Amino acid sequence: MSTAGGGARGEALRQAIQQQERIKERLSTVKTRVAVYSGKGGVGKTTIAVNLACLLAQKGKRTGLLDADIDCPNVVRMMKVRDTLAMAEGGHRLIPAESFGVKVVSMAFLQPDEEEAIIWRGPLIHKAITELLEMVDWGELDYLLVDLPPGTSDAPLTVMQNIPLDGFVVVTTPQELARLDAKRSINMVRKMDLRVLGVVENFTGELFGTGAGEELGREMGAPFLGSLSLRADYRDETGPAVLSSEAVRQEYEALLRRLEEGLGGGDKG
Repeated sequence: MSTAGGGARGEALRQAIQQQERIKERLSTVKTRVAVYSGKGGVGKTTIAVNLACLLAQKGKRTGLLDADIDCPNVVRMMKVRDTLAMAEGGHRLIPAESFGVKVVSMAFLQPDEEEAIIWRGPLIHKAITELLEMVDWGELDYLLVDLPPGTSDAPLTVMQNIPLDGFVVVTTPQELARLDAKRSINMVRKMDLRVLGVVENFTGELFGTGAGEELGREMGAPFLGSLSLRADYRDETGPAVLSSEAVRQEYEALLRRLEEGLGGGDKG
């Protein structure tokens, strides 16, 4: 039995290695891969990923956006995606949908009903994410932004282990607890021997305050990429606010400029 068990474990390991190689091959045509990450939900992580992707596309960059959030995949709705993933090569290759010039892949495409809760244990989450990564053909991209699930458990860990990322943008809000959770995120990234590109403070303004993101950056030795104000402009439901609001666009322009500077060097944890 031990011999048979050892053989089964060996075969499982071989298949896992082969799968990782196939994922790397799928991503070999992507120049830069950046994850947007937070320690908790509700800090605007997806909003930042979506607006950054649209800004990059407007600047002529070939851009993809991967929504890897299993529990609450919101990118499809925020990007107003009307199509779905297309199959090619006899069902062995997935072609991303597209909206606002951005190629979009989301776990939401696997949901028959977006209002239904996805109640999956760790192994199923891992399987869904890795199989999706294995099948998607992004084509030639300058940037792939990955909207990571919040927290420090199975789903973000699976992405970190399977996508060769150039770094992480960590999102916080001005509140003390959000700052604490963002610190946990930074610590996880560094424990995985990956790179923190910087910290973004979202929802800055009179209502929630300001300064936590910059303080976190100093405390953790991570670049501060900038603040994004809490604005009514985000209530425009026709599309991402960076496409319709000059004030929002200016903030994201500054954030992107610092992010691109960091991609040339920056924190390696």
